[in-house]
Amino acid sequence: MAEHVENSDSKGESLMEKIADKFHGDDSSSSSESDTETKKPVVKSEVEAEPEPETLKNKVWRLFGREKPVHKVFGGGKPADVFLWRNKKISGTVLGGATAIWVLFELLEYHLLTLICHILIITLAVLFLWSNATTFINKKPPHIPEVHLPEGPILQVASALRIEINRALDLLREIASGRELKKFLAVIAGLWILSIVGSWCNFLTLFYISFVLLHTIPVLYEKYEDKVDPLAEKAMHEIKKQYAVFDAKVLSKIPRGPLKDKKKD
Repeated sequence: MAEHVENSDSKGESLMEKIADKFHGDDSSSSSESDTETKKPVVKSEVEAEPEPETLKNKVWRLFGREKPVHKVFGGGKPADVFLWRNKKISGTVLGGATAIWVLFELLEYHLLTLICHILIITLAVLFLWSNATTFINKKPPHIPEVHLPEGPILQVASALRIEINRALDLLREIASGRELKKFLAVIAGLWILSIVGSWCNFLTLFYISFVLLHTIPVLYEKYEDKVDPLAEKAMHEIKKQYAVFDAKVLSKIPRGPLKDKKKD
């Protein structure tokens, strides 16, 4: 009888041990799963944090340090479409009209006032004769539309022009005050080159050349910018290197003005 009680006790103890081992196994598996779950986001965050230096490496140097496309640089509207030949008919018409004006005034030596008067004479004569002839042939007179200059676009153009003129005047004032030596040299060089070009041709020809370049260079740059930008980057590095040498040998030895010293103090 005592042996039977001992056997039953040992069976009960072995059963309790199995149940305890089962609970401990579940706890250990759940804790291991929770540990793996807590570790996953860390690995994910580390993987997500790796591409950042790659994006910095893939950043391409662009001409004049621009970050926007060429179309956005020109405003992204209809003028940009004309300059970049988005609509070839409109761009060709604008360039053809500018060429016709240049031929009339430069090659044929037409004067502006004479041209305007001749155009008005021909237009008024045709409309006057046409309006009187319709009474004899029993037809409707020509419809002459009313033309009014809109106030909004003219004010916008005047405001933009005023802002640019004020900006140019501020730049000239800053340069004349002796504060920026780099800008001073750049403006002097630009004006000197412009004076040489102006001695070769008159203002109308210079304006026409600028107009043609504005309709050709941006569209060519937009097409071949991947080839132009590396060459421009090398040229800019070389210019900066030569300027550093020139600054060390010449510009650093020039005495600075009082405004420059006060600004640094």
